[in-house]
Amino acid sequence: MEKLLSLLADGHFHSGEELGEVLGISRAAVWKKLKALEGLGLSLDSVRGKGYRLGQGIELLDQARIEAELDRALSKSIKLHTCFSTSSTNDLVKELSDGQPGNLTFCLAEHQTSGRGRRGRTWVSPFGSTISMSANWRISEGTASLEGLSLAVGLAVLKALEANGARNLELKWPNDVLWQGKKLSGILLEVHGDPTGECDVIIGIGINIKLSEEQRKGIGQPAVDLYQVCGKTVSRNAVVAQLINTLSHMLEGFSHGGFALYKDQWSEHNAFRGQEVTIETAGRKERGLNAGVNEQGGLLIETETGIKVFNGGEVSLRKS
Repeated sequence: MEKLLSLLADGHFHSGEELGEVLGISRAAVWKKLKALEGLGLSLDSVRGKGYRLGQGIELLDQARIEAELDRALSKSIKLHTCFSTSSTNDLVKELSDGQPGNLTFCLAEHQTSGRGRRGRTWVSPFGSTISMSANWRISEGTASLEGLSLAVGLAVLKALEANGARNLELKWPNDVLWQGKKLSGILLEVHGDPTGECDVIIGIGINIKLSEEQRKGIGQPAVDLYQVCGKTVSRNAVVAQLINTLSHMLEGFSHGGFALYKDQWSEHNAFRGQEVTIETAGRKERGLNAGVNEQGGLLIETETGIKVFNGGEVSLRKS
């Protein structure tokens, strides 16, 4: 399957005979593999006399290219793994982590079958059209030291996307990157281990790179991709390398100074600063003005009875 995709990734037509010859299989076997690609959500064009091609060219993950663009200062503390398909990159990175404090393990997949979003939602990751990446970060200071981390990760994602040409991006508390009110990227943090000692933080990041109209509709909420934001095709591999660099440097800073180091930068991109919003938590709703965040990453809401602080958990934010 992977070799067939590599052949079709250029977006040009390839005859069944040519594909069979390169793959060393019959034309009937080629046809079966092509049908399997359609099962992954890929669009195939078939034209008599020309052959087959992907409806739109696709850039496959290239681990060697990504590693070549990583900061040399980071290379010794980073372990990178890319794969064709997995149930969840969050689960995979947990299995592959070396467990050394300070080291970072990154896993990327062309496709996830059971990607997770916040509050039990499914993260939709069409094959080759998104970045599905997870990082495992081991710390020794317990969960209290992680306050505001999801916000800092969101800022790192935003900065990496800006480095690849994106503009006018905003941050929705606690962990979404938006463009014109539509979701471009989402973040999910999972913590495993001792709440007061060593624990593993798994950082899951999903970024929409180039989605078809059908894929966009299947997401279930207003979504946008980097192709729309930048007005041109952006290399997935370049985005991944920049993302790993930016995130790694941010985590190094966070380990010393926490979210306080990033509070002002995050606030500059706050999508709903000064606007009336509705907070939903534990089945209750509260309305007030978005007054920004504190140094622990808590959301400040100005209500009729004063400023209230909301911290993570089952909290959603909707513009009133």
